[in-house]
Formats: sequence, structure tokens, C-alpha cells
Amino acid sequence: MRKRTKNMRGVAAVAAAFLCAAFAYALTRSPVFAGDGYELSLGDSSSARILPTDTPALDKLFTPVAGESARWEGDVRRELLCRYRARVLFTEEVCGVVNYYCFSPLLGGGVVLNGETVNLHIAAGNGRTAAGTPVIFGGF
Repeated sequence: MRKRTKNMRGVAAVAAAFLCAAFAYALTRSPVFAGDGYELSLGDSSSARILPTDTPALDKLFTPVAGESARWEGDVRRELLCRYRARVLFTEEVCGVVNYYCFSPLLGGGVVLNGETVNLHIAAGNGRTAAGTPVIFGGF
């Protein structure tokens, strides 16, 4: 009887460890942004396949994702900069849209642009805002 109880404890410990690992993995796959028009980048370059999605958490669980982005109506760049404690590294303006290339200590990874590690890209203009990590791929 003792041996059986000991074996059951071992099985329970392994099952608990597996569940903890699965939960931790699921947390790493949660969406970064809470905006509309969510897109996942399935490659590391501007020619990456872009996957529009209404279920980013589910898609990220089963798809290797290199980046993600979302869009909002209105200018929410200040809120995004504050939420991600981001430091603006440099900006550029193209056709009335200002691009903010930032570094956030809350986000991992990044790409090197102009000698700086960028892991948050915010574009604001024409009554809309988009944000992506590490950068926005596709159109805005």
C-alpha cells in the first residue's frame, strides 16, 4: 500500500510540473497589444507573411511568430509609450505619419536599427495609431 501511495505522489508531481510548464508557455504566447486589427508576422523581414487574426492568443499558441502589431482609432501613442515604459530612440515622418522607434524594458528581443535596439515601433498620424513589436510589418 505504501509503495502505491508513493507511486501516485510521483505521478501527481510529474503531472503538476507538466501543468506548470504548459501554463508558463501559454503566458509567453499571450498577445502584447489590446488593439484592433491584430496581425502576426511569421518571419523576420519586411517580406514576412502577415497573418490577420481575431484570436491572437490561440494563433500564437500554435504558430511560430516573429512579431505582432495592432491598430487603434485616434492618437494613443502617449498611452502606449507610458504603458510599455518605452524610451523613444529616434523618429521619422513619412506622409504625415510619425514613426517612433522605441525600446521597452517590458518587451524582449528587438532588431538593430541605426545602431539602436528597437523592440517597439509606434506609428501615429491621420487619426490612427499602430504599434508593433519589434517593428510594424505590412501597411499602416
